[in-house]
Amino acid sequence: MDSPRRRGRRPKKYSQAARLHDLIRILEMRYGATVAELVEECRVTRRTIYRDLQALMDAGYPLVSGRQADGHVVYRFVTGFSKIPPLTLSLDELMTLYLCRGQLEFLQGTPFSEDLEAIFSRLRSMLPPRSIAHLERIAEAFSPRFQGYKDYSSQRQILVDLRQALLKQQRCRINYRPAQRASHSYLIDPYTLLFYNNALYVGAYAHNRKDIRLFAIDRIESVSLEPQRFEVPEDYHPGQLTGRAFGLIDDGPGYELELEFTAGVAHLIRERVWHPLQQIEEHQDGTLSLRFFASGDKEILAWLYSYVPHVRVIRPEPLRRRFIDGLQMALAAQLTNEGRP
Repeated sequence: MDSPRRRGRRPKKYSQAARLHDLIRILEMRYGATVAELVEECRVTRRTIYRDLQALMDAGYPLVSGRQADGHVVYRFVTGFSKIPPLTLSLDELMTLYLCRGQLEFLQGTPFSEDLEAIFSRLRSMLPPRSIAHLERIAEAFSPRFQGYKDYSSQRQILVDLRQALLKQQRCRINYRPAQRASHSYLIDPYTLLFYNNALYVGAYAHNRKDIRLFAIDRIESVSLEPQRFEVPEDYHPGQLTGRAFGLIDDGPGYELELEFTAGVAHLIRERVWHPLQQIEEHQDGTLSLRFFASGDKEILAWLYSYVPHVRVIRPEPLRRRFIDGLQMALAAQLTNEGRP
């Protein structure tokens, strides 16, 4: 039953372009079709259908698949994609895209970087050479500078598999090695890919823990896709991944912070939003007080140490004590190593 030739029907001889046109027409007319149905309608082999379906996905068509109750896999387009009007961009919008591309240069060697290059290749093919040269000059005007970023080029396949799991809501199993700990296997439903501080994380429901967890991409050793699909809960929001954390890690009940910065750095604090509910109070001597509620001692302390000696922890007392202890440890280590080559 795999081949139309076995049923006494001669395979249809026509170009791949014509076959792809027929596939698009069939899939647009229906909610979905199985490979067997496509073989019957197009009068080609199953191998040809699989190859053509892959060609559609490679060309950017939003093709998804799902298993029916009877076990057959149905291929279909994302609902409503054919009604999307052609995309047109102004020069201002193209300039913004070039700016965003520059900010993601730390993803070199990953599938995301490859996708970006494919997008810009298509854009260049639609524009006259003079416009392309103008945009490239604009792109050179934006020069991002990354410090302490992670190299994900060796994890390209892991990111390819995770991208598929995120797009198709496909359950997967990962081997994950936390810092300074042994590797552990997790069965996860990936919900969100999170960018933070030039690093990538996947937010997922971990079946082992029966809760939402964050996994650093660079600590994932392997990914295997499972056949099961999952649904993202309607009440899910990416903000649940970090809770009340100052950064990423919500490791406690949290507390109200009050910090004081000297006049020399007050403008640096004033110019940024450090927390959505922050309160700033400026004093006549030029100093500045910053107040907000958050959790995550390690990330808060790391941020505070970057402003030493221009910051003072007013409250809470436990954090103030830890801040002082860290300063004393650093000073003791520095004095101990004085005179060493």
